[in-house]
Amino acid sequence: MPWIIAIMVTLTVLAVGGALALANFATQARAGLEGGITVQIVEADRSERDAQARRAVRVLAAQPGVTGVRLVPEEEIADLVEPWLGEAADSEAITLPVLIDATLSGAADEAQFAKVRDVVRQAAPAARIGRQADWLGPVFGAVRAVRWLAFMLIVLLTIASAASVWLAARNALDANRETIEIVHHLGGNDGQIASIFQRSVLVDSMLGGAAGLVLGLATLLFVGGRLDNLGSGLVQGGSLLPIDWVLMALVPAFTAALAVFTARRTVLARLGAML
Repeated sequence: MPWIIAIMVTLTVLAVGGALALANFATQARAGLEGGITVQIVEADRSERDAQARRAVRVLAAQPGVTGVRLVPEEEIADLVEPWLGEAADSEAITLPVLIDATLSGAADEAQFAKVRDVVRQAAPAARIGRQADWLGPVFGAVRAVRWLAFMLIVLLTIASAASVWLAARNALDANRETIEIVHHLGGNDGQIASIFQRSVLVDSMLGGAAGLVLGLATLLFVGGRLDNLGSGLVQGGSLLPIDWVLMALVPAFTAALAVFTARRTVLARLGAML
């Protein structure tokens, strides 16, 4: 039993930690992008491109509800595309688009976005406007799917833990059938016999749960350290909060409570059928 519980708790801690990390990632990503608008000025003529960019910045700054407008430096754009273009990103032969980041006071709903888009296009016909949250729409969909997968895994592990306790209790009762009959003849009742099995299961589940928690948290810390080395803002947005660690620390307690409850119900039901 301790080994089975340890394995179940380890897997459950990993599933809970992954689900919580994905939830944090989605929350922080949405909070940072829901009011963001990006404007690209795609124009081969450099002077016309710069002129349209200046007009776009002016009209954006004048729009109600726009809390910030930033013209992205060309050097920063070159750094963004350098992994794909190499040294050609700094070459005059390639005309990079102008990027403008704007932030709205709230979420960019369809009506407000359409109004801003029309105003910007009047000032800069070469402008391409998009909501930043739309770009990560497929990513958010994938995150939701993985979160549901993690929740399903937690449910399956819970069922598997209960099933293992149920099977162990039944086997223990069958192996000690004659002893249980003697205890009954001596005046012992079903509740007293069930208490004996409960204490045994509680000790096993606490030992296995503690081992599983240590192993699960150590695995999460190891994986988290490797991800932090990537230096990605998206990865850092999925870091675990203090409350998340508390929730994961409660997994062994929940597993022990489930094991004791399952053992008691199994023993009482089995004793009723045996005697």
